[in-house]
Amino acid sequence: MNNSALWYRQFGEPVDVLSLKSAPLAPLEQGLVRVEMMAAPINPSDLIPITGAYRHRISPPLVAGYEGLGTIAEIPTGSTCPFGLGQRVLPLRANGTWQNFVDADPAWMVPVPDDIDDEIALRGYINPLAAWLMLDLWPVKDKNVVITAAGSSCAGLLMQWALAQGAASVCGIYRSPSRKAGITALGADAIDMASEATLTNAAGKADLVFDAVGGDLARHLLAHMPAGSILVSYGLLSGQLFALPENAQARIQRFHIRDRLETVSAQKWQGWFTNLWPLLREATLPPIAVFDLADWKDAITYFNQPGRLEKPVLQF
Repeated sequence: MNNSALWYRQFGEPVDVLSLKSAPLAPLEQGLVRVEMMAAPINPSDLIPITGAYRHRISPPLVAGYEGLGTIAEIPTGSTCPFGLGQRVLPLRANGTWQNFVDADPAWMVPVPDDIDDEIALRGYINPLAAWLMLDLWPVKDKNVVITAAGSSCAGLLMQWALAQGAASVCGIYRSPSRKAGITALGADAIDMASEATLTNAAGKADLVFDAVGGDLARHLLAHMPAGSILVSYGLLSGQLFALPENAQARIQRFHIRDRLETVSAQKWQGWFTNLWPLLREATLPPIAVFDLADWKDAITYFNQPGRLEKPVLQF
């Protein structure tokens, strides 16, 4: 049996350096379980490492992809795996998920409850866990919250869950006009990134800003945020670094999900998802656009379209 996988053997633009290769499946290593992949989303966190942004900690050749949904296909004889053949799981913290089969440690696999749809389960890791952990670290009850890149999946969850946790107000900053209706539908106030006066006003009232953009937008918000406020930097979609402006009264605190994974036990890891599934049952997520693995270039091209309203997903 062969395995098709999207590899990158050097850093660069994903459409240029990724390649789909097929090779015979290697024997399953002791202690691992083989998962046949069903689908995997395309997130910024999948594409940014391919560009070389994290070359200080990863080195090609690597299979791309950090999350996705599959079913248990093979369990070694004598294994203590708690899952059964055919069971739906998230094969996380293993080799890349953009391939037909993933061999993973069952301790870090996450079982999917029977009532969770595939469309929810396949994106049940990166964005939900990041949003949930940030709201745990920086509670929002009775606070005025501003969220940048508000059309993104993670920001959408931050807005919904911040309101549910009792935030006094939630504002979502958008760049593409097509995002405005979706932001207001979630109950947040939508702010056009191009409206400097409105940005300044929102920043002046903010207790917390969750920022995934960086660059000029982060600098502008920081320059107008009040004393005691915090900007949580969890992404750099602009590709531009930033620092605290002179005379700024706010503080910058940084969040990267990787930092939380380095010390978490397998038991606590499973507990995180026990908390997440009930939230995801009630959450509003963007619709998906499904692409066959062979059409991966089309999927990434679609991902890069400004103002897109659907999450691109690779189907295996």
